[in-house]
Parts: sequence; C-alpha cells; structure tokens
Amino acid sequence: MTTLQNKIDFAVILRVKNANPNGDPLNGNRPRTDYSNFGEMTDVSIKRKIRDRLLERWVAAGKADDGNMIFVQSDDRKADEYKSLRARAEAVLGKALGSDQTALLACSKWLDVRAFGQLFALKSNKKAGKKNDDGSDDEGDTGVSIGIRGPVTVQSAFSVEPIDITSTQITKSVSGEGDGTKRSSDTMGTKHRVDQGIYRFFGSMNPQLAEKTGFSDADAQALKAVLPKLFENDESSARPAGSMEVVKVIWWQHNCKSGQYSSAKVHRSLTVNPDGSYSIDSLDGLVPECLDGF
Repeated sequence: MTTLQNKIDFAVILRVKNANPNGDPLNGNRPRTDYSNFGEMTDVSIKRKIRDRLLERWVAAGKADDGNMIFVQSDDRKADEYKSLRARAEAVLGKALGSDQTALLACSKWLDVRAFGQLFALKSNKKAGKKNDDGSDDEGDTGVSIGIRGPVTVQSAFSVEPIDITSTQITKSVSGEGDGTKRSSDTMGTKHRVDQGIYRFFGSMNPQLAEKTGFSDADAQALKAVLPKLFENDESSARPAGSMEVVKVIWWQHNCKSGQYSSAKVHRSLTVNPDGSYSIDSLDGLVPECLDGF
C-alpha cells in the first residue's frame, strides 16, 4: 500500500445548540472560551471523537487484523479487554516493544498511531536503589521514550463569534447506602451550556511525515469518511442527541506532496459566517470538495 501521495488540507464547520461542546475541568466544567469569549474545543477533544468514529468503523468491519485498530481507546468504547495503553502495547507488540522495531510495528497495527503519532514511554526493568561498586547510588537506566511523529495535525476549534453561556443550578439526590428507603441529603450542582454557536477547525495531512509512519491514501479516505459523522454516537448529558452537528467538511487535495499553497493560505481562504454559511476564495489549480454533514 502506497503512502499518502498528495498534501491534504481540510476544515470542519460545526453547529452547537444548547450543549457543552468541551468543558474545562479546571473551571467547573464550563464550556471552554478564550480571553475574548470565543468558544473553544481543544484539538485533544476533537481527536478523541475522530478516534471513536474510526474505532466504530473498525468494529463494523468485523475487527479484522488489517492495521486499522485504534490504540488510544476511551474506557467507555473499548473494543478489547486491555485496561491500559501499556497492556495493549505489550499484548500486541510482545517482545518487540522497546526495540528498534517498535515504531514500525505500532504504525502497522494502529491507524491512529499512523495518523496522529504516539509516544511510547517505557520504564526501566532495573530495580530502584541499586548501588554502584563504590557505594554511590546507581541511577541506572531510567527507561526509554519512543516518539512517533504523525502526519495528521488537527487544530483546536473556535467559534466564529463570541458565545453566550447559560448556567443552571441543579439538585442531585442519590440513595447510595442501605436498603434505599432512606433518602440521602440533596447536593447542589451546576450545568453549563452554549446557547448556540458556529465553530470551525482546520487540519492538514503531510505526505513527507506519512512516509515515516506508512499513512496511506486509504487512511486519508477513512478520516474523510468519519469527519461528517463526528458527533454521531457521542451523546451525553452535556451534549444531548442533535445538539451538535457537522455542517460542512471542506477538503482540499493538492496535486503534489509539497502542496500548491501553504496550509495557512489554504485555511485563510475559508470564511465562515455566524449563521453557518461560508465562502471560499479561489486558489488557482486547487479546487475544494465540500461535503455535507451526516
């Protein structure tokens, strides 16, 4: 399978209505905003959703050993029995984990490693507290970190205009002890939501880095297929079904590995309006493909 042959840029326009797209745990789980009150979704949260959709795609295909499994799985969507990333890596890679074959084998097994990269931080097998011959402490081998740099980058999403956040006080009462006949005391809580907003984020795929991980044109098409469905099967109390949707996916495929234009210039050609409509400036020789959300 050939690696990615053409540079790709993409953008996703999404709509939020009465939902918390990405809460900040250090700020009472309020929706993230920058200092100008523009809404924000981190690249980490977006890649989590991409991984979940890719994992669902792999499960639907029958869990074949075709190199499309996902390494970084969330606890509520695991498709195997492993309880940690280390356990998964040790089970799949075996004795090769930590060797010079780690990166090659990991990229051949897991699609998200080929796409986003991964850091394998391995602890030393030497026991702590060992002494040198002269009686000094032997720091020994502190372990090794094997870093894989992926060709796919995803930026954080930002709202097109400042957002309004509504906070609602709630009461919670749970009978967690005894036979359930005695009601526990009420506790107070707060839920936050973005009333409405249009967000957009950008991403790119680099063929030069794809050569290092084996990221292929087929892998790029897999990401293209899941982007319109980013929020399907992602419902929660903070994001009720239908409260978040992908409006459009804009896909620019260049005619060469280095790209006809810089990613900055391509991304800047897209203008998104507060109602979700958009316009794209013409770039000679680079025609965008516009996909509807699911």
